Amino acid sequence: MRSIGQLARESGLTVSALRFYDGAGVFGPAWVDPQSGYRWYAPEQLADARLLCRLRRVGLPLAEIRLVLSAPPGSGAAHRVLQAHLRRLEDGLADARRELSLVHELIDQREHTMTRITVGRAALSAALSAVRFAVSADPELPMLGGILFDLDGEVLRLVATDRYRLAVGQAPVRAGASAGADAGTGTGTGTGTGTGTEAGAGAGAEFSVLVPVALADRIRALAEDSAAEGNGELTLTVDGSRVVAEAAGHRAEGERLDLDFPDYRRLTRLEPSHRGEISTEALRSAVADGPTRPYTPQAGEDAGTAVSLTVLAVGADGQVQVVDGEESVVDASPASGEPAEVQVAVNQEFLLDALAASAQGQLLLELGGAISPLAIRSAGEAGNFSVLMPVRLS
Repeated sequence: MRSIGQLARESGLTVSALRFYDGAGVFGPAWVDPQSGYRWYAPEQLADARLLCRLRRVGLPLAEIRLVLSAPPGSGAAHRVLQAHLRRLEDGLADARRELSLVHELIDQREHTMTRITVGRAALSAALSAVRFAVSADPELPMLGGILFDLDGEVLRLVATDRYRLAVGQAPVRAGASAGADAGTGTGTGTGTGTGTEAGAGAGAEFSVLVPVALADRIRALAEDSAAEGNGELTLTVDGSRVVAEAAGHRAEGERLDLDFPDYRRLTRLEPSHRGEISTEALRSAVADGPTRPYTPQAGEDAGTAVSLTVLAVGADGQVQVVDGEESVVDASPASGEPAEVQVAVNQEFLLDALAASAQGQLLLELGGAISPLAIRSAGEAGNFSVLMPVRLS
């Protein structure tokens, strides 16, 4: 048997840490002397103590440390916990990089840096159409009353949310597309004369601009009208607080919203347990004609107003159905241990809006449980998608 001091020296943990983990029910001694209260540890506990020391260094939460230490050998449970923690760490690093990029952008705005990108008109129009339905009309949430134009390298993402739903569209950016004023004072193509520096689109280019919905609608109309004349491109310029879109000799311009948009990336990091495919038209018909459940929100802009909920069931075999939600199938699948079917309730009107904005063809539905967000994507391709917040069924 080892004393707490000896185990501390051999494991790399401190005596105070061992006492803490004992009190937290994570890792306790094999025997406590009833007279003196001294803690004594069995020889086989040294390996777990050294493992605990490592888990502590990487910041694993207490509850997950407990899961790792108690995981049955050969079950793979401990490895799954560590993989999930690694993903969180990687996401945290990505968030930190993103925040630093936004800090750089704020510095660039102060130094009056201009960024100009070129996107396909049809792709931009489709992306804006895919997210327009999710813009908030709540005057108490002005930061949600616009569409985020988020440039990430060679992809321009368009994002809108009203807290209950979130939509993301994307349009590829032509790499290296840049036109207009060089560094210093000069005349830009269609943008007037100004002083500053200009960055074109390309690998590593980034900006994040919240565009008022009225201006976003004018940009979409410009892209649609220009696209009707044939395939072409639209130039988008961000110059300080000014946003200018130009295509086919026409322009739409206005001021950006000087507000902070929520970090949408965290809302899109889903870990679905169930996926199902169904055609857009089949799901739209099933939702419009299928059973619903009444629901009265207790908070938010729709508080006190009755709405209809649609309950979607996604089976382990990928089958998607609209059900009445009165009964839930919870039998576990022998292969995965996951529930054979997961049901999620969402606002019927919001779901129909999302389907109206979705591309025709096969849709992929993803969800991780009855109270997990529902993601609706185009099957077989990355691109525009929407996420609906669930309603808990009593």
